[in-house]
Amino acid sequence: MKKKMISVALAAILAFSTVALSGCGSSSSSSDVEDIKKNGKLVVGITDFAPMDYKEEGSDDWVGFDADLARKVGEDLGVDVEFKEIDWDNKLLELKNKSIDVVWNGMTLTDEVKTSMECTKSYCGNAQTVVLPKDKAEEYKDVDSLKDLTLAVEAGSAGEAAAKDNGLNYTAMQSQADTLMEVQAGTSDGAIIDLLMAGAMIGEGTSYPDLTHTLELTTEQYVVGCRKGSDLASYINDEFDKFNKDGSLMELASKYGVQDAVITDSTSEASSTNS
Repeated sequence: MKKKMISVALAAILAFSTVALSGCGSSSSSSDVEDIKKNGKLVVGITDFAPMDYKEEGSDDWVGFDADLARKVGEDLGVDVEFKEIDWDNKLLELKNKSIDVVWNGMTLTDEVKTSMECTKSYCGNAQTVVLPKDKAEEYKDVDSLKDLTLAVEAGSAGEAAAKDNGLNYTAMQSQADTLMEVQAGTSDGAIIDLLMAGAMIGEGTSYPDLTHTLELTTEQYVVGCRKGSDLASYINDEFDKFNKDGSLMELASKYGVQDAVITDSTSEASSTNS
């Protein structure tokens, strides 16, 4: 009788454990979109990169083409959008650790990005361009002429890759904004940054009127990066299609002066899902 009671008790404990475990398993979603809705916020990984993500003087709010696009997606998701400034070199780790939901900061589509992230379709064209002081720009008209210079680049960026690919000497900085400060201060001879940033940040009427951009070392396209296998990339693609059709994408691009770079063709090179 005692053995029978023990067996019944053990069976009851086992049954309870099975129910408890199955309950825990069902509480987690395989859908990033649903998890974001449940959490009530979309966490966007960015760096200081005008005109895509930046803060206007005297403000703590992030603005820019990418920042405003992310807010539009957040509005349709019914959640708040939280911007988290990250070390660009650690963007993949931030995604894997789920400290951010998405990398949305003028990210160049590369083989590494395709392999490690679930990417949206391309939505903007860009290039890596060399920035130099205006009074020295005429001396450097090809890649070979740059070989004796030290150029500032953002660590882990397409600019750093361009410097490596072309055999150029460089110093890695935390952000593209830092590279311009290096050139302005004279601690670097020049910089390699995104063409869209160069158009917004240097030249007449900017904080760097004595700088100009010269050679374009690459041509590239921007994508938004999500966790591998995430359904968020597909959701954002649908949002891009919607914003293209209703005209709000081009309206927003014009606000930040990037309308000529916007890619509206839905068949543009896209995510690792379709690669």
